[in-house]
Amino acid sequence: MTIILMRHGKPDHAQHGRLPALAMAAWCEAYDMSLVAEMPPERCREVAATADYIVASPLPRALSSLEKLGLEAVSVDPLFSEVSLPVMRLGYPHLPPGFWLLLLRLLWLGGYAGTVESYQQAEQRARLAAAKLIALSEQGNVLLAGHGIMNKLIARQLRKQGWLAEKHASSRYWSTAIYHPPLIPPQES
Repeated sequence: MTIILMRHGKPDHAQHGRLPALAMAAWCEAYDMSLVAEMPPERCREVAATADYIVASPLPRALSSLEKLGLEAVSVDPLFSEVSLPVMRLGYPHLPPGFWLLLLRLLWLGGYAGTVESYQQAEQRARLAAAKLIALSEQGNVLLAGHGIMNKLIARQLRKQGWLAEKHASSRYWSTAIYHPPLIPPQES
């Protein structure tokens, strides 16, 4: 039984223009509500078709990705939602959203969370998500339609528990990471 971590397709959300850090909260809200417009690549379709059980984040870009694949989630759980970006209350300078995304994520990784979930809290959520996926994998191959950062955190937890990566998690849209159970099951402690 395998666990497949799939990142959603490219959201139909503009990343052009310049804005202050303060405006990134609204930009991220709009991104969170965006749908996926493009069709998935054939490789993604092939991998997704092997799933016996499908779970997803409740964010529209994850759910619309499943729609594009002609699939539906059996379970939609906020446990699999993407990690939010912290907010900086700066009205200047006006920079491209891509710059702010990178800077805010680096600040978050470095310990600045503001009012959003911290890195440590996200790791704890990823531990719970990995445990849920492992339990579900006893029913067959599990596909998670999720997000870049949370999928990477879940992948790390799977590897810590001995799961073997056939293909590692990527940040690309429609990427899939495939994990197989440990050859020697971990001992209960």
